[in-house]
Amino acid sequence: MSMLSCLEIEPLQAANSSVIWLHGLGANGHDFEPIVQELAIPKSMAIRFILPHSNEIPVTVNGGVVMPAWYDILEIGASRKINEADLVASVAEIHKLIRREQERGIASERILIAGFSQGGAIAYHAALSYPEKLAGILGLSTYYPKPAIIERQRVNEQIPIQIYHGTHDSMVLESLGKEAYQALSDFGYPVQYKNYPMDHEVCQTEIADISLFIQKNLI
Repeated sequence: MSMLSCLEIEPLQAANSSVIWLHGLGANGHDFEPIVQELAIPKSMAIRFILPHSNEIPVTVNGGVVMPAWYDILEIGASRKINEADLVASVAEIHKLIRREQERGIASERILIAGFSQGGAIAYHAALSYPEKLAGILGLSTYYPKPAIIERQRVNEQIPIQIYHGTHDSMVLESLGKEAYQALSDFGYPVQYKNYPMDHEVCQTEIADISLFIQKNLI
């Protein structure tokens, strides 16, 4: 079975949990490699970090230039128009990675999904549509596209969701992050929201908060 190419950062001892972390548009799995080290998570937690590389596709809003992307973006505005078939295909690829972790001995409830920007949109849908219980979701500077073709699974109706967003984000406006919070809250998920005085990026305070969320949900 074909699978996305991934950067994997192994713990010093046999892994007992996993974080699958999805990059943003135009980036790749190496984008968050340095930040994994900055999380300063205790080595005793034995977390494997999996940083997949998306496929490269033409992106309409970028003039059709081919670049790493989880789905094509057709229009940018108050409500982003995306290629929903691309989103569904990317969700399926992340499900493959989750299943591979289970095959390697990691229980599904020990697998946490994180994503930045476009990767966060995939993280939401991949985790909420997975048919087995997962550990949590981190949505970083992202939004929640709402295609009706993604079926959310009840087994993850109590999954912890943490959203982090920059108040000065010029790429994915904070209003979109707040809309994601509202949509997920309306669905009944236990979602938390926090913002930082930053643009479309990560900051040191956020990195510390990410570390705490991971440690709390993979303890």
